[in-house]
Amino acid sequence: MDATTLPRQEMAGDSLARHRRRSSWLLLSPAVILLGLWAFVPLVMTLLFSFQRYNLLYPERRGFVGFRNYSYLFSDPAFWTAIANTLVLVLGVLAITIVLGIAFALLLNQNFPGRAVARLMVIAPFFVLPPVAALVWKNLLFDPLDGLLGWLFTLVGLHPIAWFTTDPMTALVNIVAWEWTPFATLILLTALQSLDTDQLEAARMDGAGPVNRIIYIVLPHLGRPIAITIMMESIFLLSIFAEILTTTAGGPGSATTTLTYLIYIRALLDFDIGGASAAGVIAIVLANIVAIFLMRAVARNIEA
Repeated sequence: MDATTLPRQEMAGDSLARHRRRSSWLLLSPAVILLGLWAFVPLVMTLLFSFQRYNLLYPERRGFVGFRNYSYLFSDPAFWTAIANTLVLVLGVLAITIVLGIAFALLLNQNFPGRAVARLMVIAPFFVLPPVAALVWKNLLFDPLDGLLGWLFTLVGLHPIAWFTTDPMTALVNIVAWEWTPFATLILLTALQSLDTDQLEAARMDGAGPVNRIIYIVLPHLGRPIAITIMMESIFLLSIFAEILTTTAGGPGSATTTLTYLIYIRALLDFDIGGASAAGVIAIVLANIVAIFLMRAVARNIEA
């Protein structure tokens, strides 16, 4: 073989590789550009509106106001109430779904008659549309006069509770947790099925009871799936809206007004696009902070 043949072949291979990379970028560029515009343009428009006095009822008064929308928002007690309600909702739903997800995963991982039907029943709520689930809970379960819980309370001699009047946040947390428990169950059940049964059998032969096996073997094995579940649910729970609109409309007062619902009130009820955009920018920043924090926590868990 000629001494110049090998370098020429290498140059031809490099040229072919560069051509393939250019072709790949050319084919992918329309989708990438469209996706970028889809995400970038609304974000830029929201940021621009947040620095303007922009009310749909008085469009002629539109103008630049700097950080006035943000200063008004931070001085508004309703904003801090919405932040607190958002935290209560997210943390409450996470606590319920993780506990129930572990319990259901442990149950569905056992062999018993009707396990397939039980799995279907546990997973079914995840496929119910949020407004439909909220209406079912509001009218068929939580209604103090005609609801199932009111009827059960009457049977045992107790007064029915008007949940959406006396304790609306608890009712809302239960509704959202019912919707998201199947998600946690699916992830944790999948992880549980990868657990080596030899470890459990060895622990059982060494005298470890069911509780000790769960604490020292099962839960450490589920550490990473639990972290991933918390991260995924947190991102979606920050934007809960349909359940609030269908059941409480943010009330009574502002008892169930979350940050997402506050943006809706400012934009579509008060027609204050500037104030709603400022709240939207803050919501984006908070969501990204939560996502980055949780992703780092998950990464550390995986590396460990």
